Amino acid sequence: MIIDFLKNIFSFDPNSPLLFTQFYFWAFFAFVFAGLALLQNRILLRNTFLCFVSLFFYYKTSGLFVLILIFTTIFNFFQGKQIYKASEDKKRSIYLVTGLIVNLFFLCYFKYAYFITDVINNIFGTDLKIFDAFAWIGNVMSGEQRFDVSSILLPVGISFYTFQNISYLMDIYRKRITPVKEILNFGFYVTFFPGLVAGPIVRANDFVPQIYRKYHLGRKQFGLAVFWIVNGLAKKIILSDYIAVNFVDRVFENPTMYSGFENLAALIGYSLQVYADFSGYTDIAIGVAMLMGFYLPKNFNSPYKATNAGNFWKRWHISLSKWLQDYLYIPLGGNRKATFATYFLIITIALVALILSGSIWVGVIMLVVVGILVFVANKYPEKRKKINTNLNLMNVMLVGGLWHGASWNFMIWGGLNGLGIIIYKFWRDWNIRTKTLVVFSFTVLAFVLSLYFPSPVFNMAVVWIGIIFLGTFVRFIYNVLGGKSSFKYLEMAWAVFQTFIFISFTRLFFRAGSNLDPAEANQAAWNTATNMVNQIGGKWDLSLIGNMIYEYWAVFSLIVLGLIIHWLPENFKRRYRLSFAQMPLAVMAVVVVACVFIIYQFITADLQTFIYFQF
Repeated sequence: MIIDFLKNIFSFDPNSPLLFTQFYFWAFFAFVFAGLALLQNRILLRNTFLCFVSLFFYYKTSGLFVLILIFTTIFNFFQGKQIYKASEDKKRSIYLVTGLIVNLFFLCYFKYAYFITDVINNIFGTDLKIFDAFAWIGNVMSGEQRFDVSSILLPVGISFYTFQNISYLMDIYRKRITPVKEILNFGFYVTFFPGLVAGPIVRANDFVPQIYRKYHLGRKQFGLAVFWIVNGLAKKIILSDYIAVNFVDRVFENPTMYSGFENLAALIGYSLQVYADFSGYTDIAIGVAMLMGFYLPKNFNSPYKATNAGNFWKRWHISLSKWLQDYLYIPLGGNRKATFATYFLIITIALVALILSGSIWVGVIMLVVVGILVFVANKYPEKRKKINTNLNLMNVMLVGGLWHGASWNFMIWGGLNGLGIIIYKFWRDWNIRTKTLVVFSFTVLAFVLSLYFPSPVFNMAVVWIGIIFLGTFVRFIYNVLGGKSSFKYLEMAWAVFQTFIFISFTRLFFRAGSNLDPAEANQAAWNTATNMVNQIGGKWDLSLIGNMIYEYWAVFSLIVLGLIIHWLPENFKRRYRLSFAQMPLAVMAVVVVACVFIIYQFITADLQTFIYFQF
């Protein structure tokens, strides 16, 4: 009996990874918290304990992939020391490049093997198949055929801890930080379990100083930590999982079985689902870390309050946005210049897009656009800075798309976000007359195309651009008639609405391939996206909408409620957080028990994994 119990604890079940929403996780955390209470001020011993329990947590989440995590942790610890000790810039650069190559090798091998194989097969007409060398090594060492060598599984969280390791090496190279002296302290920094498998990406200069501090948890911090945990559980289980299982997943699995209205509702619902899922995980991670006396960076700032696409990416997955800004956008030249790497990267991505899409026009259009921009930059020096900025920005968004997944649909998603940011930058510089004329022209163009080339895409364009034109035209008439009031809040609400619709539409390409095997992601994702566009842009039977709302009233009510809560003023949210944190402990305990009871009424038969585990 005891042996079976211990086997269950120390074995890995791929069908039941250790999740924040499981009872077993909270039993694990109770053990960790008890150990922390005993070791709280013995810094090295405490950090060693937390390092090993974090590795155990990762093992229960990803099995033997913990060996990859251990190897990269040891490698980066010593590589950081080599970079720091090197006396010559050339040697420092060699050590840095070596470190980057090793880190990116593991990331590319596990995450982009299918992608790279597809590219090679398309270019050279070969028929290469995936072969998992690490599984083969495991079979040789064990003397058994224990592991499947015909497919490559993605280790949970490999993107997050790889980016964390890269930032550590880069910051040592830039002399922003000095290396961590003890390997167990460094191991604790890399493997700290609350943020290990789905972020946020923690910078060494933000977190390393914390690992040397004595444990302290004030009364207010305790209350806030409990609030973040309960808040995260509510987001994940009530909003994300319930909406997904009872509506969104059904529509995305077979869009043609549902009406255009249902497809559109699923798209909007998915925007809320993915936010509630990812930010819910982050809230729990922040709360759990805070209970242990550590602070993780804020990763979300009400992203659907954004008034434009650029502002959205300052609010969404903030740790990734800042990482890409510091370690990609600025090295490419940022808003100062375009470098050789800028053009090399955009041309490479254009060629990859051509290969993955199977259409020569995709690559040709991208290359022509780049060529025009280069010509304009050379011909008109005063426009060069803006063009260079936009090229670097588009590179970052396309790479950001590929970071999320190595398939055509993620490139489209990243490209659309980049395009949205660039278009807004031009839009904000125009006066109201120019805006009205431009939107009117595009509205007419979309209408003409829909008449002569009937297509769901053009039907959607007519409606969406027409709505934008209507708002712009009203503002134009108001100005012509001498109106002077700024209508600040109305304009903000209109901008938030348009940004939310745009971001939700780009999610079509994000969600379409997110849950698929990499081997089939490209074609299946494209088919799903095409079918949803056809349904949304096709004919609607408006008489059935009332019945559909009634049929899914619980799901739609949750979507509306979730968005209302999201759009509440930040000051109001801050007040009720602090009110909760300052409750008497007995009252807080009663409230928490009531909240947990309500939350778990919404739990689905099978606990849903966090969406960003696969990234």
